[in-house]
Amino acid sequence: MAGLQTDEIEDQTTSQHNNLISFDHVKTTPTQKNQNDFSNIVRFNRKELNLILRVYGFRVASGDWRDYAIDMLKGRAVFSVFRRTSEVPLYMIEKNPKLERRQGAYSVINASGHVLKRGHELVQVLKFFDRKPKLVSI
Repeated sequence: MAGLQTDEIEDQTTSQHNNLISFDHVKTTPTQKNQNDFSNIVRFNRKELNLILRVYGFRVASGDWRDYAIDMLKGRAVFSVFRRTSEVPLYMIEKNPKLERRQGAYSVINASGHVLKRGHELVQVLKFFDRKPKLVSI
């Protein structure tokens, strides 16, 4: 670039910069198909997340849990709890609206896939994680 004038250098950098941030090919209005895809995704609402994160905070403070993941999928939402980041989840708290009228929308599932507790109300299902008194001998 030693032989180029400063105006030519500015023109080249401006054209390169404009090519990088061009969004001409992106459609700005969502199609009807995309809107329907997002409407099927199950999510935890704010109240549910507050209840789950409260339990999670207590267990993190006691040193039992270290990490979590939230998956919002078609048909169900899952809050996974990990002891370490690289492991499989210890527990999964699942919301499945299809089971709401039968067995209850909320369930706690362990690492092997067994349902440990299921119910219609999240508060009752999360009682699974309450500390049980232990017998201490002297």
